[in-house]
Amino acid sequence: MAHILIVCTANICRSPVAAALLRDRLQRRGLNDWVVRSAGTWAQEKRGASQYSLELMAQQGLDISGHQAEMIDRRHLKEADLVLCMEAGHAEALRVEFPWAVDKIFLMSEMMGRKYSISDPYGRSRDAYESMVAELVKLTDAGLDEIISRAQQLAV
Repeated sequence: MAHILIVCTANICRSPVAAALLRDRLQRRGLNDWVVRSAGTWAQEKRGASQYSLELMAQQGLDISGHQAEMIDRRHLKEADLVLCMEAGHAEALRVEFPWAVDKIFLMSEMMGRKYSISDPYGRSRDAYESMVAELVKLTDAGLDEIISRAQQLAV
């Protein structure tokens, strides 16, 4: 069993979406005992997922209505085997604050062999959320084998 943490800023738009997508893809592979959580670098505790994120995940057949934002802390990093960040700034901040965890902190896009940040749609139109979801679907599907491989290596 591996434990994967997905990180964005407020933990209400990108990371809950990415966590739901990844959890779904892992379950389809029979990895039902894997844990996928999300947290934010600047989260308001217990806030629910954004409305557009809820709606767009429901269209994917995934329910994130029970999501509650969490502020990332030491415990999250200790429990996680692999940490996937939405933005370079998130990864950099975590590496500075938790230097003992640098080997498990990556950008989500790195799992697909690239290195770029996923744009935050917060406060923008539904179209911006649709673009974010499409990007995360693409990254999750294309990077799934790499995510599984890295998480298994780091979980040892």
